[in-house]
This record gives sequence, structure tokens and C-alpha cells, in this order.
Amino acid sequence: MATRNGSAEWKGDLSGGAGTVTVGDGVFQGNYSFSSRFEEGEGTNPEELIAAAHASCFAMALSNILAEHGHAPDSVRTTARVHLRNVDGAPTIAEIDLDVEGRVEGIDEAHFRQHAEEAKAGCPVSRALAGVPEIRLNARLA
Repeated sequence: MATRNGSAEWKGDLSGGAGTVTVGDGVFQGNYSFSSRFEEGEGTNPEELIAAAHASCFAMALSNILAEHGHAPDSVRTTARVHLRNVDGAPTIAEIDLDVEGRVEGIDEAHFRQHAEEAKAGCPVSRALAGVPEIRLNARLA
């Protein structure tokens, strides 16, 4: 299987410094800062990158599961929201909300939700995030 990479550089102290993050060999580059992570400042942050990774992994996993069961989807649109909270005095990813809408012919809502739960449990990013106390799933057909 493949090995993927990302890199980051931070300059300065925590509250006054700034950094850059690169995904892969430059497919995405962005700035991040204390403000973009812990407030509402401009730039990205690790939690947004985790959300994007989780949403994309989940969408692929669910599409695969649906196709394996004879329900190749027209589309699977997923949004992940990563909640950074102060837990016992430390910033912590405390919750993740996965919201998925599928355009899939020949499947009912219950069957779609069942496959979405399988994808949530089995996608590699979900498994990597197993230490997050709560990962909620809202799955529906379009």
C-alpha cells in the first residue's frame, strides 16, 4: 500500500508565530496560526485537514461498500465537522460529526444508513481516529 506525506513549518512562539502546511508534494499549501486554529482567524488548521481527510475517506469507503452490494452510487457527499474542545485543560478533538447524503438508486433509507455505519467503522481515517470519544453519523438519501 502507499505511503503518503505532509509537512509543516512553524516559526515563533505559540500565540505570535505562524506556520505553513503542505499536503503531499504541494497539491495543497496553506498558512496556519494560533488565530486560525483556536479563534476565527484566516488560514487553515490541523482540525480542518483532519475533517477533509475523514470526509474523503468515508465517502470513498461508503461508495465502495454500496457498489459491492449492487448499489453503485451516483454520488456520496460527505461533510465532517471536527470539534476542538478544552478537555481537562488541554485542546482535544472531542467530537466529530459526519454528515452524508447519497444519491443511490434501488436502496432504501435503512439499508443506506446500515452501509454508512459500516463505512464509519471501517474507513482507515475513522480507525485512526478511534480515540475520539464521539463520532456521530447523519446519513440520508438525496
